[in-house]
Amino acid sequence: MSRPLSTPESFLCGGLAACVAVTISNPAEVAKTRMQLQGELVKGGGPKVYKHAIDVLVKTYRNEGIRGVQRGLGPAYVYQTLLNGSRLGFYEAFRRQFNTLARRPVEQQLASTSVAAGAASGVIGAILGNPLFLIKARMQAYSPALPVGTQHYYKSSVDALSTIVRAEGPRGLARGMDAAILRTAMGSSAQIPSYMFAKNQLVSRGILSADSPWTYLASSSFSGLCTCIVMQPADTALTRVYNQPTQVLPNGRTVGLLYKNPIDCLWKTLQTEGPFGWYKGSTAHFLRIAPHTIVTLTANEFIIKIYRWMRYGEREEQ
Repeated sequence: MSRPLSTPESFLCGGLAACVAVTISNPAEVAKTRMQLQGELVKGGGPKVYKHAIDVLVKTYRNEGIRGVQRGLGPAYVYQTLLNGSRLGFYEAFRRQFNTLARRPVEQQLASTSVAAGAASGVIGAILGNPLFLIKARMQAYSPALPVGTQHYYKSSVDALSTIVRAEGPRGLARGMDAAILRTAMGSSAQIPSYMFAKNQLVSRGILSADSPWTYLASSSFSGLCTCIVMQPADTALTRVYNQPTQVLPNGRTVGLLYKNPIDCLWKTLQTEGPFGWYKGSTAHFLRIAPHTIVTLTANEFIIKIYRWMRYGEREEQ
């Protein structure tokens, strides 16, 4: 039996896998962000700059080139390392600890402890990566040709961080953290448990072998669908909370002009745009989350196998 990796080893393998994935999925993230901001708090959605996700990518490439399609890729690398490094690195440690607290064997896959472990590891990643997700969302929303939502122009990630700190103080980097925690906890509670469930079902029923690439592909595809459905409303709230205009009060506190918190954002969106407002950009979201989840989880399996071979000389699980 292969020896389990330590938490730091799992963190690094997971972060590397996520960086591979985000290179592929970032254009869809740009499309999702702009679709979510289009017609923000406008009755009936207002005039549409973009018709659908593919239209976003076509118009963005035509007006802004490849750099526009890949806006926010720099901070996305760091964010994904922190988020998915935490998701994949801390998940197993949390799951085993929760099993122990529940007085169940640590190897046993329980739905309750798996969901709790996924949410807990996701919350850690959301807290660590919040400043990077904040500037990534704002950079992806910015368009000099076809703007939607509030526009924030930054020359680079460093310029974004320094500009936010100058304008809002260090607390400005924590803007939207409650929304990030909500989004990531919901997504993580579905991502890893649904992947492990699908993988265990395929293997235990003799449909596919544990180390087959088709097992990784099928399990991660199922996981991507579950994650998208569960996470979409919170993802819309996060994008809008991050991108909203702000105002500095006389006491020095900076507040958002549109939303107090993610729940307030979801309520106002429901009132003005209806329930479909929560699911704006859902097609683009799936186009992002499906390949991102597939590549992340599949690459993570291969990276771990390569790492075990290089570090311990293990060529395959016995």
